[in-house]
Amino acid sequence: MERWQIVSGVIAAYLILTLAIGLISGRGASKSVAGYVAGDRDFGLLVMYFVLGASVFSAFAFLGGPGWTYSRGAAAYYILSYGVLGMAPYFFIGPKAAALGRANGYVTQAQLICGRFPSRLLSLLIAAMTLVAFVPYITLQMRGAGIVIEAVTEGHVPLWLGAGVAYGVVMLYVLTSGAKAVGWTNTFQGLFMLAIAWSLGLYLPTALYGGVGEMFERLLAERPELLTAPGLTADGTPWTRGAYSSAIVVSAVGLMMWPHLFMKAFTARSDRTLKQTVFLFPTFQIFLIPVFLIGFAGVLYPEKAPSPDFIMPFMILNADLPALIVGLFCAGALSASMSTGDALLHAAGSVIVEDAIGPFRKLSDAFQRRLIQAFVLAFGALAYYFAVSGSASLVVLLLTAYGLICQLAPPIVAALYWRRATTTGVIAGFAAGSATALFFFLSGFLGNELRPFGLHEGVLGLLVHVPVLVVVSLATKPQAIAHSDGFVASRRVAG
Repeated sequence: MERWQIVSGVIAAYLILTLAIGLISGRGASKSVAGYVAGDRDFGLLVMYFVLGASVFSAFAFLGGPGWTYSRGAAAYYILSYGVLGMAPYFFIGPKAAALGRANGYVTQAQLICGRFPSRLLSLLIAAMTLVAFVPYITLQMRGAGIVIEAVTEGHVPLWLGAGVAYGVVMLYVLTSGAKAVGWTNTFQGLFMLAIAWSLGLYLPTALYGGVGEMFERLLAERPELLTAPGLTADGTPWTRGAYSSAIVVSAVGLMMWPHLFMKAFTARSDRTLKQTVFLFPTFQIFLIPVFLIGFAGVLYPEKAPSPDFIMPFMILNADLPALIVGLFCAGALSASMSTGDALLHAAGSVIVEDAIGPFRKLSDAFQRRLIQAFVLAFGALAYYFAVSGSASLVVLLLTAYGLICQLAPPIVAALYWRRATTTGVIAGFAAGSATALFFFLSGFLGNELRPFGLHEGVLGLLVHVPVLVVVSLATKPQAIAHSDGFVASRRVAG
């Protein structure tokens, strides 16, 4: 049997096991929308820890992280910074959102925002922006899966087929079991990818340089520019401090604003579970240490990878490892991709039905569930199309999506903490901030870079968003005190 066939067999076994976990985990869930979207609000600490951790650390971290370290050095440290900072606000926002969700039946982020600021237009705007941001994020996951499978099978399984098979499995368990499948497959995938990342991150520096310390001694002597923050840009020039800092800010602000992550507040069993998860989450950042080591190990490798995002599978294939080990490493990368992709697809279908259709038309519980499943399938097909036809860097894809998603932060903060905020102010701020972010993104995309000081378009959007929200809110009629107090002064449900 040829090497690529053994590797393919290992990948197939991993996919079958993941599918089995996904299908079995949903057997005890109710058939209601709350069961499908919020897992019957019954996730404990173990599942919450891994559903957040594994959802955050995706193909972006497992492939894009080594890719950036390999090509841009210390620039990749921004990933570590925002991962620590971005979870902290959830310690306060998460339990408050969970209490409101239990009290009012919310299962999506937009339902909470529009509960405070009643507006079908606002719900539609949030849904539209969320879906626009989801496309590059899901595309990233699918491309990551396809890249790894194509590389380790020596091209016998092309990117389009590898991505299609991996995400065919994801579709099956998400469509069948919903949030329960996402939770338990993420737990399995999180444990698996941590084990693989550490094994590979320690093995490669030792095999190639004699140890981690020896590797960094050589880098310091031959490529010191890669070890100094803020690192390099894609073309090898120094990354500006403005661009580096704004990438951290926009990612930290946007991290828990991602609907597929924010919605997990509605799945937690209790406030205590949420707070424990936030407290423990920084330990998941340890996952980035071996990821960075993999990238640094490739810098002085005598052969060059076809692209930075290929550095991990490229080195595995050139390290003369047994086929079984190569297959396991590939399965670890697939764990990173699929553990985020399943949550994104599940959230995309939920957002379309609950936030874009629900406010305009009353639907039965059973029909909502079927409609969510239909949109999961449709959205997955759209992302797959972009995954097999695009060529953008995995990290660039994610940074682009963050520019839009961070615009959800001001409405959430206003809904939960500012009594004087009004529906008109929130709509005006959200529209202005999103339009600004899109404008500066498109200016760079079309080759006419207009961003001052290299600031990320998401930060520029927030600089417009917040003042517009505040000014328009102060200029319009305040909400009834009883209504605003129901959100701002809401007490957490004990648990």
